[in-house]
Amino acid sequence: MKVLYFAWVRERIGKAEEVIDPPSAVQTVGDLIGWLTTRGEEYAHAFETPKVIRTAIDQMHVRPDAAIAGAREIAFFPPMTGG
Repeated sequence: MKVLYFAWVRERIGKAEEVIDPPSAVQTVGDLIGWLTTRGEEYAHAFETPKVIRTAIDQMHVRPDAAIAGAREIAFFPPMTGG
């Protein structure tokens, strides 16, 4: 699946996107964030406060307990404000 990173999540990880193949035990967005944090210091830093990270699966906002099975694209971004 393709993973996109935006704003300071992208800055901390050092890339805008990547294609990943998480282990089968990774079933939800929360699981995916947990797994990503094991991939290196930059990921651990980006996801150090998972409660503030927003997620979209195939361009639809989802909660951390959302299943990732069948997702083509998952995007992670910090909270946004309008203006």
